[in-house]
Amino acid sequence: MIGSALEIVKLTDPGMVRSHNEDSVGFDADSGFAILADGMGGYNAGEVASGMAVAMLSDNLKAALREGRSDMKALAGEEIQKTNGAIFQAAQSQPQYNGMGTTLVLALFRNNRVTVAHIGDSRLYRLRGDQFEQVTRDHSLLQEQIDSGMITREDARHSHNKNLVTRALGVEPEVEIEVHEYPVLPGDLFLLCSDGLNDMVTDEDIQLTVGLMGANLEMAAQQLVQMANDNGGRDNVSVILVRVVQDFAEKRNWFSKLLNWFGQ
Repeated sequence: MIGSALEIVKLTDPGMVRSHNEDSVGFDADSGFAILADGMGGYNAGEVASGMAVAMLSDNLKAALREGRSDMKALAGEEIQKTNGAIFQAAQSQPQYNGMGTTLVLALFRNNRVTVAHIGDSRLYRLRGDQFEQVTRDHSLLQEQIDSGMITREDARHSHNKNLVTRALGVEPEVEIEVHEYPVLPGDLFLLCSDGLNDMVTDEDIQLTVGLMGANLEMAAQQLVQMANDNGGRDNVSVILVRVVQDFAEKRNWFSKLLNWFGQ
């Protein structure tokens, strides 16, 4: 079972400035997925959007995986699009939720691969050995300015446009979802986070923390949140850490092997 191959912890905190927490996080190690959403909208609408995203996606992914779905990229896209529609309809039908939305990052582990789907500026990083890299690319005005050469990455750290996303879940009837698939190795450590972490803590310090404390995921998560708060904690901060403990290749039965042989 995939659950024995993954060690997962989550932590979310309102930060030092916000009175309430609009982030939502969830995971199911036995099903092999982790989800993080950072809500936006007036009053408590951001909490509603992110909470709907995590709850609905979790339920639907678990059901689909139990039924034996095998195309993870298609599954992620379909379920996120359904979730987008549900949040959009809720926002349209209830005035207090008008304009609500949420970022999203999903990591779906299957057969020694991870399917990563994201919308907005919540991120997924991977630490493999001593190589630390940002896997997702922000859907944000700031990222577009960096890509076009208008500003440098160093300038971006001090920009006032950090929170302007160009895509969000639930804002339009349909959403453009970015989905990619990557091979996974035992020992890989994945970090899903809201921008409340990476706006407050440099990638270098994040890497140092997960590299030094990665053997204890709970302590690493606590340290990351503490660092964000120590640096000002201007936003809610949420993290999910996933360590790949062992190989999780799916065992193929003789019939599927036979079908594959005839298909060659």
